Amino acid sequence: MRQSERGQPALGAAIKQLREKRDLSQEALAAKADLTGRTVSAIETGTANPTWATVKDIAAALGVTMVELARLAERHE
Repeated sequence: MRQSERGQPALGAAIKQLREKRDLSQEALAAKADLTGRTVSAIETGTANPTWATVKDIAAALGVTMVELARLAERHE
């Protein structure tokens, strides 16, 4: 996954909020989204710039649409 100097902290916070609401560990979410725990950690901390495909996989693993995830991320900005 590509790393970015400009992180995505609002997206990461939204993913973390949904993950915790579903009582999933980073590793469990990673397994459901076919990622590594390290990748999920980097996204949640806002240090990674995930591709749209990765965001789509995470949203699906969390049981939400990308639109729902984006709306939640907006609330974290």
